[in-house]
Amino acid sequence: MINFPCAKINLGLNITEKRPDGYHNLETVFFPIPLCDALEVQDMNKAFPSTLNCDLKVTGNGVYCNEEDNLITRAYNLLATDFDLPRVHAHLYKHIPTEAGLGGGSSDAAFMIKILNDMYKLKLGREDMEKYAAKLGADCAFFITAEPAYAEGIGEILLPINIAENNLKGYYIVVVKPSLAISTKEAFAHIRPHKPSISCREIVAQPIETWRNRLTNDFEDSIFPNHPELANIKKTLYNMGAAYAQMSGSGSSLFGIFKEKVDKSVFDKQFPDCKVFVLDI
Repeated sequence: MINFPCAKINLGLNITEKRPDGYHNLETVFFPIPLCDALEVQDMNKAFPSTLNCDLKVTGNGVYCNEEDNLITRAYNLLATDFDLPRVHAHLYKHIPTEAGLGGGSSDAAFMIKILNDMYKLKLGREDMEKYAAKLGADCAFFITAEPAYAEGIGEILLPINIAENNLKGYYIVVVKPSLAISTKEAFAHIRPHKPSISCREIVAQPIETWRNRLTNDFEDSIFPNHPELANIKKTLYNMGAAYAQMSGSGSSLFGIFKEKVDKSVFDKQFPDCKVFVLDI
C-alpha cells in the first residue's frame, strides 16, 4: 500500500505559556500544502534477514537518524505494542525538506499509522489514530486528517477550521527552504510566552490583505536577530508581491502566499542557494 504524506505550514504561531512539564502551550492554524513524500508499506517475507520488524528504506532527501529512531519505525512499534502486526518493509521517498518547520517527519509517522490501520484492519477510528499519533510528536495528530485545523496545547488539541481554506482558495504558495537548520533549543532561546490579544483563528477568518501586521509567528522575533538572512527572505517575498509571508513553525522554511500564478524560475534565480517549491492551494 502506498500513500503520500503531505507537509503543512503554520498560519500564525503564538507561544502562550510554559507548562510544568517543560513543554510550551501554543496557538496556531495548521494548513496542509501539496508538498508530499511517498510512503509504501509491504509485508516482509519471513525469510528476509532483518533484525527489525519494520525494515525501513529511505531515498530522496537525506534523513539524519538511525532507522530504528525514525518516526515511521516508531509509529510501527507503537501500534505493535497493542496489535499483532506482521513484519513489514517500508520505503519512504523523502521529498519534503527536513528541519524545515513543515512537519514532514510528523506527517510520515501519522500516515504510517493510517496505512497500518488500513492494511491490517485494526479498526481504529480518527480519534484513536490521533491519540497514537500525539504520542509521537506535538503536530503528528494533525496529519491523521491533514485538514486545516486550529491547534492549542502543544499542538495536539485540534479544532476543525474551514475559513482558512476558503480564504486561500485559488492562491499560490512559494516555499523557500535555505540550507540553514534551526535547533529547537535555539528556537526557544529568546521566546517570551504571552497570550495574543487576537487569536490567529480569528485573524485567518479575515481577508488575507489584513494578515501582514496581525498574524505573527513568535519564533521570528527569537530567530531573525541571529539569522538576518531569514528576515531578508521574508522581506524579498513581500517585495515580489506576496499578499502574506511568514516563517513556518520554528523554521527554517519561509513561505509567501501569492494571488497571481508565479514563475518558479524567477524565485530560483532570486534564491539560488535555497530549495524553492511553488504550489497551488
